[in-house]
Amino acid sequence: MYPRGYNNDESDGPKSNSRSTGDDAESENRQKFGTRYLTDPKNVFQHNAWDNVLWDEDQEAVAKDIAKKHEQQMIPRDKRDEYEREAAAYWDKFYGIHSNHFFKDRHWLFTEFPELHIGNAQEEKRQASEPGVSTHCEVRANDIVEHKLAQCNAQSNTDSAQQCFHKMSIASAPELSQHENQLGCQEKEQDASYTLLEVGCGVGNTLFPVLKTNNNPNLMVFCCDFSSTAIDIVKAHPDYDQRRCHAFVHDITDENAQIPFPQGSLDMIIMIFVLSAICPLKMQAAVNRLSSYLKPGGMLLFRDYGRYDMAQLRFKEGRCLSENFYVRGDGTRVYFFTQDELRKMFGDAGLVEKENLIDRRLQVNRGRQLKMYRVWIQYELRKMFGDAGLVEKENLIDRRLQVNRGRQLKMYRVWIQCKYVKSND
Repeated sequence: MYPRGYNNDESDGPKSNSRSTGDDAESENRQKFGTRYLTDPKNVFQHNAWDNVLWDEDQEAVAKDIAKKHEQQMIPRDKRDEYEREAAAYWDKFYGIHSNHFFKDRHWLFTEFPELHIGNAQEEKRQASEPGVSTHCEVRANDIVEHKLAQCNAQSNTDSAQQCFHKMSIASAPELSQHENQLGCQEKEQDASYTLLEVGCGVGNTLFPVLKTNNNPNLMVFCCDFSSTAIDIVKAHPDYDQRRCHAFVHDITDENAQIPFPQGSLDMIIMIFVLSAICPLKMQAAVNRLSSYLKPGGMLLFRDYGRYDMAQLRFKEGRCLSENFYVRGDGTRVYFFTQDELRKMFGDAGLVEKENLIDRRLQVNRGRQLKMYRVWIQYELRKMFGDAGLVEKENLIDRRLQVNRGRQLKMYRVWIQCKYVKSND
């Protein structure tokens, strides 16, 4: 899928030698959104950024007027079609020029989305719950999963990788269960694996921080990007480990494109400044398709540009492809969302909101005494459970070996335990 977004610099506003990005604009060590408020306008230049800065009616009217003027000078149809056809080429050119030097690593993601620590929490909980016995179980289970993941990653084409991953999920279960039963272990929810997909991975500015931060050896991260150049850069990175991640070229707007895992197999999908890079007419189908790969209860983490963000208002006239959809000078594109249209899009895909916030941030350049009004939208969503409209909160299989010490009998029990929450829809 398409690489992550960045802000336009073709403007009448402040210039810099290089374009600022949605990543660069946010400090890697920042506090979570909603913790710093500007109560006295006189103090605006005391910090680099202020949270939840609401616009007055005049400011909102000016922004709408700028967007309307953009729409009055649309790019001709033939040129719009060219940008759509050549989208991959424009992103390949971008990464061919900038390689991995344009975007910063997104360490701030772990502040905004604590769920990205879930692999560590599961591993620590399992280790703490079964001291003595679980250590040996862990070693053997890890050996099995690691070996099979390595086999999958060694496949030379997408079809083979997909078949291998599917077979692994089926074939590993008896092998793991047999070993656990022999040792008297219990198999808890997702202890065997936690599978994550990053859409629009670019050159790995989210992928590698996720791998470094999560110490769960059973975490498997799939990552895809529309640009083959970007994927080549990811695979050449010294931290790229085929036992823990699998990078592949993919266009999520192509309904016939192959993907190396089955539907209903992912625990989490990450989309950071990605959806805005595709044609608005193709967004719903792309989101529907991604949702189909989530497990019931699986999570989607989303962050992207909001309507009237500084990046939108800084576009010059003659860069508008359609309403709120623009092309940058290098041929890459960007759309600016509202909460309502995203709510409908995700809802139609069977996803239920866990968090939905609009991040209106006032960033300042204290040296030049400049104010920059940013608008981002952030979502956390979960996949509904079937037609009942239930969202899964817990799903574990309890494989227990009970013994009668007096009669020297072994009894292998299997129970399934789930917790669900009714969707608000």
